[in-house]
Amino acid sequence: MPLPRFAFARRLVAVLACLTALLPPAPAHALSRVKDLAAVEGVRTNQLVGYGIVVGLNGTGDTLNNIPFTKQSLQAMLERLGINTRGATMRTQNLAAVMVTANLPPFATQGTHIDVTVSSLGDAKSLQGGTLVATSLLGADGEIYALAQGSVAIAGFSAEGEAAKITRGVPTNGRISNGALIEREMAFKLNEARSLRLSLRNPDFTTAKRIASAINDFMGADTAEPTDPATITLQIPSKYRGNMIRLITEVEQLKVEPDQTARVVVDERSGIIVMGRDVRVSTVAIAQGNLTVTITEQPMVSQPAPLSNGQTAIVPRTGVKVDTGDGNKLALVKEGVSLRELVDGLNALGVGPRDLISILQAIKTAGALQADIELM
Repeated sequence: MPLPRFAFARRLVAVLACLTALLPPAPAHALSRVKDLAAVEGVRTNQLVGYGIVVGLNGTGDTLNNIPFTKQSLQAMLERLGINTRGATMRTQNLAAVMVTANLPPFATQGTHIDVTVSSLGDAKSLQGGTLVATSLLGADGEIYALAQGSVAIAGFSAEGEAAKITRGVPTNGRISNGALIEREMAFKLNEARSLRLSLRNPDFTTAKRIASAINDFMGADTAEPTDPATITLQIPSKYRGNMIRLITEVEQLKVEPDQTARVVVDERSGIIVMGRDVRVSTVAIAQGNLTVTITEQPMVSQPAPLSNGQTAIVPRTGVKVDTGDGNKLALVKEGVSLRELVDGLNALGVGPRDLISILQAIKTAGALQADIELM
């Protein structure tokens, strides 16, 4: 026997309600991966630096009489090659002293190549067409980790004549792609570690606690604990011993809602204002007005009457307008307004970015702005 229409509709509504209840609730705020919030301590790049010589320049190198270290470097390099130039007069301008910098990636193995940046130290005009002679790159510990050599590629150029000069970009700075060969590896054995430390990119007590809770929920045990707002210590479970890559991969993909301090960032030079989502304002009344004086000159030409002995004269006409901002009134910002309401209320006053900066600082001085103001 078929059900009546109203009974069937009632059962359909009940089924839809049950299905809706089973659906996961929509997140109130956007979640971020642990990978984007924290970095594994020890997995980092290392800076390398070295001093070298670029040769093969077309008369755009250092002046040896003005740059003594370039001359000394040339003499030392030639002596290593068996050529004695002590006491000789050298006037070449085809070489330049440079600093060579590079970043050594984490876990970079011996024999791989990395990019290097070459920057002039003396009065060289351009490094275009030059070749970097073999240069040792040192780490912070003074050890040699890479050897750089190759042709320098620059993005800028410089050309000049008797009465004109054109310079585009920076011709005294260049780059060598894959220009350094790694000779020594950083000693860091990740798989032998018994604990793992995560460093937050933006230290925060609440975010650190949420990340540790997410890791513990995933592991099913209390293995992670925040030691400070910027560090979370994770004890390696037995099933992940010797397989740190699997552990880090699974931890990095966990989703966490980050927290942040209410902050207003102000750049007075460019008039940029950035306000966080948690910025709140207590009840405050705001009035903004400026004294503006506008002076305009509109001279008029006075012509004499026909057949008269008069002369043409210019009669000055000056217009002065004073705007004291009488039309601006107090605007009331209610307590606990959100960021959107605060922006809408301040925009309603018709103020520009620079006046807005002064208003925010005044609200902060009054104790009504529940946020930190950071000046860039």
